[in-house]
Amino acid sequence: MPTDKEKLARSLADWIKDKVMAAGRRGVVLGMSGGVDSSVVAVLSRRAFPINTIGLIMPCYSADEDREHAEEVARQFDIPTKTVVLNDAYDALLHVFPKVKVDPTVARVSQANIKARLRMVALYYVANQMAYLVAGSGNRSEITIGYFTKHGDAGADILPLGNLVKKEVKELARYLGIPKEIIDKPPSAGLWSGQTDEDEIGFSYEALDRYILTGNAPNELKSRIEFMKASSRHKMQMPPVPNF
Repeated sequence: MPTDKEKLARSLADWIKDKVMAAGRRGVVLGMSGGVDSSVVAVLSRRAFPINTIGLIMPCYSADEDREHAEEVARQFDIPTKTVVLNDAYDALLHVFPKVKVDPTVARVSQANIKARLRMVALYYVANQMAYLVAGSGNRSEITIGYFTKHGDAGADILPLGNLVKKEVKELARYLGIPKEIIDKPPSAGLWSGQTDEDEIGFSYEALDRYILTGNAPNELKSRIEFMKASSRHKMQMPPVPNF
C-alpha cells in the first residue's frame, strides 16, 4: 500500500497537473536554486508533466554549490534545464537605478530583492513562450511570516508547497530521494554570500514550525512572529483600491 508520503506526493503532483490544465496551459517552468524547496517542486512537477517540465537555473553572483546542487537534482530526476546567468542584468539595473542614501543593511536587502525579481522575469519570459505556468517554491513557514520577495520569488502561478511547513517539506524531500546534502544544508535564498534564512529572520524554522502547527512558543517569539505576519500582510493581498 502507498505510504503517507507517497499519497502526499501523488496528491501534490495531481494538484499541479489539475491547476495547469484548468488554466489551459501545457506544462510547468520553475526556478531551481539548489535548495530543498525548489528541488521538491521540481520533482513533483516532473511527476505531473514528465515531458513538459523545465527548470531554470538562474545564478546571480551565486555560490557555485547552489548551481551544482540544482544540476545534481536535474541529472538524478532527468529534469530538462536551462541556465540563465543574471549577473550582467543585475549590474545593468544597479547602474541605471537612482542612488539613494540609506542604511547599508537596507541597501543590501533592496539590492538582493532585485535578484529575486530578475528570476521572476526570466521564469515568466519562458512561461509565456511555452504556454506553461510558473511553479513557485514558497512553503507555509515562509508564507506565514512574509519571508519572500514581493513580485520576486512570490511571483508565481501556483505554490505546491504552500500548505507544508519547512519540516514537512524536508520529510517529503527525504521520501522523494533528494540528495541528503541539499536537505541538510542551511536554508538560504542565496541573496548574498553567507546569507541564511534563519540568521535573517532571527529564529529557527523548527521554532516557527512548532508555533504554526501547535501555537506553542515563548511569548517573545510569539510576538515577533505575529509582528512579522502583520507587517507583511500587504504582500499576500491584491493592491487595495478605493471603495468609492
